[in-house]
Parts: sequence; structure tokens; C-alpha cells
Amino acid sequence: MSSATPWAEETFGVWAGQLAEAIPASLVEAHNRARHGHEGVHTQTLEAYGHGLHAAQYEALAARLSSFGEAVARRLQGRTVMIVGSNVIYPIRYAKKDVPVTAARLRKAAGFRADLIRRHGPEPMQQAFDLGLEDLDEQHVHPDLALLPPELRLIIVAYACSMEQGVMRVEWGSAELRREDRYLIWHHHEPLLPRDTRRAA
Repeated sequence: MSSATPWAEETFGVWAGQLAEAIPASLVEAHNRARHGHEGVHTQTLEAYGHGLHAAQYEALAARLSSFGEAVARRLQGRTVMIVGSNVIYPIRYAKKDVPVTAARLRKAAGFRADLIRRHGPEPMQQAFDLGLEDLDEQHVHPDLALLPPELRLIIVAYACSMEQGVMRVEWGSAELRREDRYLIWHHHEPLLPRDTRRAA
């Protein structure tokens, strides 16, 4: 079993080491399933791989983490998201090539992912100007977020993965979403996959 970092132990307690192993393994499994799906349909585009990976990342995480004593599954936006202790574990593929996690950026500044980060991520490092928009935003928050207790903390699992190279990077940590350019601003992040390791099958 890999040794857990102080941050992981503080965040997840006794489950830190097992999570540090289970999460990368589940993403590798998701990649393998998506790649096999692509090979099965013989398309010239990567649609089957991309859609398959998106669905399989949640399923593989849920399958591995469901045996953890404190793990609870929640259906959000049609996907199973795992909660361990007081933490929501949420995967995001941020790149199709090997680039740093600091390059992670959402496609949209609104919608479920953005709302999840704003509601359950860390407090922003720099407070936005109060233009009276916060109340307006609250009216348009994704309804599935009401299924999560407000005290839960979001742990983002950000990973870089492609069909050809497999899972290249996996990091976890906490981040806020910068509204103006949709970049994730990391308050803390650390690797789950050794830098010289390639985990494609």
C-alpha cells in the first residue's frame, strides 16, 4: 500500500492510503473500458472513447470505493458520485495530453460542474466584487446539488488521459473556479500517479 501524504491523511483519515491507490486504478480501468468500446464500434472519430470514458470514470470509481466503510453513493446528474467521510470525490478529465494540472479549465462557467465547485469548493482566494449577482446565481443553481449536504467538501480528481497514451497524470486536491476564464485555481493539489508511470494497458 502506498504511503499517504499528510494532506490526504488529514482529509480522509484511515482511508487515505487506500483511496490513493484505488482512485488511479479506477481511472485506468475506465480508460481501458472506453478504449475497448471504441475498438468495438470501429469509428474513425473518438466519440465512442470520449463518451465511454466520461461514463466509465464514475462507474469505476463507484465500484472500487463502495467497499470503503464510510463511502456513500449519490446519483447526481445521472451519474453515481462517491462521498467518503465529509468529502465528495469528483473526477474531471482536464486534458488529452500530458500538461500540468494547473492548466485545468472547465468548458463552461455555468452548469452542474461549475455549481458543484462554487458550492462545495474552497472559499475564493480573492473575493469578487459584490455586484449583486450572487442572489441571481443562487436561483439558477443545478437542482441536483440540493441532494448534497452543504457541509460537504469537494475533492477534485483531475486527470490527463488519451486513447493512445492512457492515463498520464492524476492529481487530487481542492480548487475554486475562476469565473472569467473558467480556470481551476488550486488551493492544494498533489499527484496520485508517479510522474514516470504510464498506466495504459
